[in-house]
Amino acid sequence: MDLAAFHALEPLCWRAPSAHNTQPWRLRYERWAITVGWDPADALPAGDPTGRDLRLSLGAFVETCLIVAADAGLRLDWAADHDESDRRVGRLRPARQPYRTPFRTADVWDRRTHRGRFTAGPDADVVAAVDAVARRAGGAVRAVPAAGRLRALLRTADRQVYADPSVVAELRRWLRLDRSGPRYRADGLSDSCLGLGRATAAGLRAALAAYPALRPLGLPRLLAAAGGDPLAQGGGVLALVAPPGLDSAGQVEFGRVLMRMWLTLHTAGLAAHPLSQLVDVATTRDALGALLDVAPERIVHVARVGRPAAPAPRSARRVERGGGGVRTRTPAVRVG
Repeated sequence: MDLAAFHALEPLCWRAPSAHNTQPWRLRYERWAITVGWDPADALPAGDPTGRDLRLSLGAFVETCLIVAADAGLRLDWAADHDESDRRVGRLRPARQPYRTPFRTADVWDRRTHRGRFTAGPDADVVAAVDAVARRAGGAVRAVPAAGRLRALLRTADRQVYADPSVVAELRRWLRLDRSGPRYRADGLSDSCLGLGRATAAGLRAALAAYPALRPLGLPRLLAAAGGDPLAQGGGVLALVAPPGLDSAGQVEFGRVLMRMWLTLHTAGLAAHPLSQLVDVATTRDALGALLDVAPERIVHVARVGRPAAPAPRSARRVERGGGGVRTRTPAVRVG
């Protein structure tokens, strides 16, 4: 395997999605394989205490690596080998032929999370297409009904998230609300990607700085209300349902399914806006399970989906290099 050839493609692979855009994945180049692992410094122990979102992100990264390599004609496959103690999920290794996928590097590069307005939601054919992606892995995609009930669940989830000081502290660490900040163009959730104007971003930054003093006075409720109503921005809501009894290694593999789902939406001209708080908060996850008539622990991802009214900003990325240095690159994309 030509490791140097894949190494040159690595910046494209970092376009994979991750919770809070922490980009937790790390690659270790070996003689006959590339080990995929993660850096615990980029995990979210408060907001993602079970590691579900971490493992989904790692799976999405693996799928992205396979797509990018295949489009470049590199022959790679994936050997899952999840080991928490070694902080690895498996290895990319030589194969007889490139990975078979309908997606291209251009799809990876152009896909974006969209938190703005949608002009339309997914039609029945798109829902059937992403459901077929999930069903091939033993899961399903379900449309979430009852917008009024869903709004109430979102308000509840937002309030509980902002009521937890450890979750808020973690969020502050990954928010990029100051455009002159040193990490604004490297990682995290920027004001532009969150759809915040500069005045709103400055107000949020001040409110979060005062959180310890203002929390007892009702700041969590105000912060939740300030986030607005994402459902008013249009689109439909889809839930990704995993097979029963999915273990940690299975969550990584289902992250690959999630990436294929997002790319299927992208190639249909749609985008997704994650509503992870619905799954992160136990009470709303249980209520969502009852709404969908599925075991709550099987719901691994929820997103608002639709056709963007305008292009979304591109989220920041950083690229880990040998020796611990970090360099951001904007590589050329081959569109064939």
